[in-house]
Amino acid sequence: MTAAHSLLAFDGRPIDGGLYLRADHFAQHLPAAAREAVAVFSAWGLGLLAVLMLAAWWRARRTDSAAMSRALAAPLCVIAAFAADTLLKSVLREPRPCQVLPAGPTLEACPAPGDWALPSNHTVIVFAGAAALWLVDRRIGALALLLAAAMGVSRVLVGVHYPHDVVLGALVGTAAGYGLGLLAGRGRALVDRVRSGRLQWWLAA
Repeated sequence: MTAAHSLLAFDGRPIDGGLYLRADHFAQHLPAAAREAVAVFSAWGLGLLAVLMLAAWWRARRTDSAAMSRALAAPLCVIAAFAADTLLKSVLREPRPCQVLPAGPTLEACPAPGDWALPSNHTVIVFAGAAALWLVDRRIGALALLLAAAMGVSRVLVGVHYPHDVVLGALVGTAAGYGLGLLAGRGRALVDRVRSGRLQWWLAA
């Protein structure tokens, strides 16, 4: 990172750099199998969100058109939240903690300079999805929220995010997912019209 970028970038170390280092120390002393499990979940756990979205769509076939409209919009809510996250990252430009703190070997490879930390992409995505799914089906939404919390913790444990990266990611994701999910319910009139047509199997049980 150049000197100019260093002056302009947000420095997260004074906020919770010590907590990050304690989490890193904890992760390094987990059993090897646990370290591997955390790393695999952190890297691939977003796939579970896709499974929950499919489950929400399937259950919404048996409910009202507002729920189906929100189920169909859930992936779009995630995309919008990710776009907001990308914009925030480009403004805040916070270096990854593994780049600027004396952490041990991280469970996930430390990203290259210029791959900013704040907010956490993974956390934004999964909390946005969880908030959107909560509006479709409470049980699936609760499972998604548990997934989101676990994902946030894992992003700190693998060493690529400060805790505050995860907190901001959760706030951005929840706000985007819930707000856009509410708006998506307005698409129920369109769903009503197409439920009796060629797309009936996809939209109604």
